[in-house]
Amino acid sequence: MPRETVLHKVRTALGRSVGQAPAAAPEARLRIPAVDLEARLSSFLRRIEELAGKTHRAATPEEARAYVEGVVAGRPAVASRAGFLRECGITALPSVRTGFTSAAELRAACVAADFGITSADYALADTGTLVLLSSPEEARMISLLPPAHLAVLPRDRILTGLDELFTRLPRPAEQTSSMVLVTGPSRTADIEQILVRGVHGPGEIHVIVV
Repeated sequence: MPRETVLHKVRTALGRSVGQAPAAAPEARLRIPAVDLEARLSSFLRRIEELAGKTHRAATPEEARAYVEGVVAGRPAVASRAGFLRECGITALPSVRTGFTSAAELRAACVAADFGITSADYALADTGTLVLLSSPEEARMISLLPPAHLAVLPRDRILTGLDELFTRLPRPAEQTSSMVLVTGPSRTADIEQILVRGVHGPGEIHVIVV
């Protein structure tokens, strides 16, 4: 069927004429529940664990660094250039590489690494979701290519949910080329309805909240 015929049928159904602009979109209805930080933190960690993710509450940046060092255990890892990782001393660990000069070099390192280490711009308490805004400091392939993902973030970045996120970040495309939402390890049940982890991304995820 010709394109113009399809568009004509759509216009007719909507009661519009050629060239008529659509009506303005209704104002978004965002509702932010009142949830204290400790309750948000508990919900966030519980949701991750329900999805087979691993969590750790670190009292200090030094404790977060020690946890990451224990998980990595000298195996090859790639870290983003997020400032919070530097504050925790994670980018200084001997087996952790960071600060690549080109996308090709970063890609090769991610393919060879056992762990990708990032921070997170936000976290959503109601679903256990990490929110990563792609940037020169936080390259998205670090959280997607290695078989295991470690995310380290301060507790004050935990929001209640998507409504609060879009209140703080109403137009993500103006700030980043890609906003990645990570909810637990990668999983799919496309083949014979059998759940398989690690097909489209990391099959293991650790979230450390400081």
